[in-house]
Amino acid sequence: MMIEQNNQLAELQNEIIRLNKIIASLIKQADSLNADQMTDFNLFKSQIMLEDEVHNRTEQLENALKKNKSINAELINTQHKMQQEIEERKLMQQALEQEKAEQKALIQQLEESDRQLRQSEKLASIGQLAAGVAHEINNPMGYITSNLSSLQRYFHQFFELITLYEELSANPSNTVWRDEIQRLREEIDLDFLREDIGPLFQDSIEGAVKVRRIIQDLLHFSRAGENQWEWANLHDGLNSTLNIISNELKYKTDVILDYGKIPLVYCMPTQINQVLMNMLLNAAHAIDIHGEIRIKTGQTGEQVYISISDTGCGMTPEIKANIFDPFFTTKRVGSGTGLGLSVAYGIIKKHQGRIDVESELGKGSVFTVWLPIAPVTEPEKVDE
Repeated sequence: MMIEQNNQLAELQNEIIRLNKIIASLIKQADSLNADQMTDFNLFKSQIMLEDEVHNRTEQLENALKKNKSINAELINTQHKMQQEIEERKLMQQALEQEKAEQKALIQQLEESDRQLRQSEKLASIGQLAAGVAHEINNPMGYITSNLSSLQRYFHQFFELITLYEELSANPSNTVWRDEIQRLREEIDLDFLREDIGPLFQDSIEGAVKVRRIIQDLLHFSRAGENQWEWANLHDGLNSTLNIISNELKYKTDVILDYGKIPLVYCMPTQINQVLMNMLLNAAHAIDIHGEIRIKTGQTGEQVYISISDTGCGMTPEIKANIFDPFFTTKRVGSGTGLGLSVAYGIIKKHQGRIDVESELGKGSVFTVWLPIAPVTEPEKVDE
């Protein structure tokens, strides 16, 4: 638009120059052709008329020029305003980009804090369970070691007896070997050895199987690739978790399993196992002397649930309102991190599920974990 106005201004200026030339030519022509015929008055009149027309035309052109200058000034002012608005928008865009970068950095910090929180709680849980697992492994290993020691002694005596039989076979007429064989048979009580060796082997095999099962459950509970989403059997996770924490449960609780029919669930199995472990341990710690923990599973629509109820001390409404807050705990100092349920809440929320809690003081609590069979949206891939 600015270029168009400049072109119009140039055309007006050229028009003024052209008209001036025409008028000068007409005056000259009139002077040369009609000088004899025209009176001084007529000549004066013609000149006056031409001058008036030139004046009017010039005035029109000057007004047009002024108007054009005014339009140009407005255009320049508009350009300045537009330039200023562009600069302001650039500043706003830079501010928005900076804000986005700060938000991204904050989200990364929160994700890192969440990862460290989960890892801290997991390490605390593993530390708490280490003694129990060691005890569970130490028992079978104790009688395996004892049995192997007895078997070693028995086989040493057997080899002594075999050696005497070999000597007798080489010198059948030598009665000394016969007397030695009889003495050794009475000393080692061969009949007792025959009866005892079988059970010793059987007990040792059972102990080794028990240790292997504990190790397999440990591997299942904390296997590599914990951030992999996969289709998992929640009952397998429950069973391995119960085996791992059996030392924490068996002396003060009766665990009742009420498994329903549920499909495979798309989840991070190791993290779900951590949630179940935290809740089962909390249920056991809520029981003072001896009580009952009931685990119930089932499916409702496109969701599955795991319900863990206990006959423990229960909670007041005030305590119930704060149980998912980080570092909140009702245990004595040094007995808990206060992170278990907070971490569990974060894990289940990431799985697009929820945790329902019912509790009454003196009558126990019920924690119900709800999980979608498959997440509604694509789960976030988290690297830890």
